[in-house]
Amino acid sequence: MSDQLTPAGFPRLGLTADEVLTTTRAVRKRLDFDRPVPRELITECVEIAHQSPSGSNTQRWRWVFVDDPATKLAIAEIYRKHFFVYAETSGKPKSEQAGDAVQQSATYLAEHFEKVPVMMIPLLADRMTDATPVARQASRWGSILPGVWSFMLAARERGLGTAWTTMTLQSEREMAELLNIPYDEYTQAGLFPVAYTIGTDFKLAKRPPADNVIRWNAWS
Repeated sequence: MSDQLTPAGFPRLGLTADEVLTTTRAVRKRLDFDRPVPRELITECVEIAHQSPSGSNTQRWRWVFVDDPATKLAIAEIYRKHFFVYAETSGKPKSEQAGDAVQQSATYLAEHFEKVPVMMIPLLADRMTDATPVARQASRWGSILPGVWSFMLAARERGLGTAWTTMTLQSEREMAELLNIPYDEYTQAGLFPVAYTIGTDFKLAKRPPADNVIRWNAWS
C-alpha cells in the first residue's frame, strides 16, 4: 500500500487513473466484514463523487448509508427474498467470461450481506416510473450513475470494495419505509456493500475485444 494519504488522513493505494478504471471490480467474496469503515472515509468518497457530471448541473443525488446492525439485517433479508428466487431461474447471474464464479460470489454476498460494515443506497431526487419518458429517464439516470461510479472508483483507491446490486429495487417501497425515504420524491438506484477489501491486488477482468462491440457511422 502506498504511503499517500487522503485529505482526511486515510491511506491511499496510489493507483494511476487507468489502474483505478481497469481494476475496480464488483467485490463480494473479498469484502472484509470485520474491519470497520470510518464515516469520515465514506464522506470523503462522496465529496469526490460530487465532482461527477450531472444533467443541467442539477446534482439531483442523495445518499443513504446504513451501519446500524438491525437495519442492515432487515435490508439483507429483503435482498435475500429476491436473490434466491432469481438465482434459481434461467436468469441466474452467470457470464460467458466468469461462468459459475459470478453466481458463487453473488450467493456468498447474499448469504452474508448483513455483515458488511456499511450499506449504501444512492437516491435520485425524482420519482421514475414505467410511464416516465425515455428522454427524461436518460437525463436523470445519466446524472446519478456517474456519481455512483465515481464513488466506487474513489473507494477502490482507498482500499474499499463495492458491488452494484439491484435486488432490493423489487421492494423499493418497503426499503423506503424501512429507511424513511420519501417514496414519491426519490428513486433508489441500487444497494451497495462498502467494506475494506481482503487484499488490494485486483486485476483486469476478462472482456471481449473492443472491436467486437464497436460500429462506425451506422449499425451495419
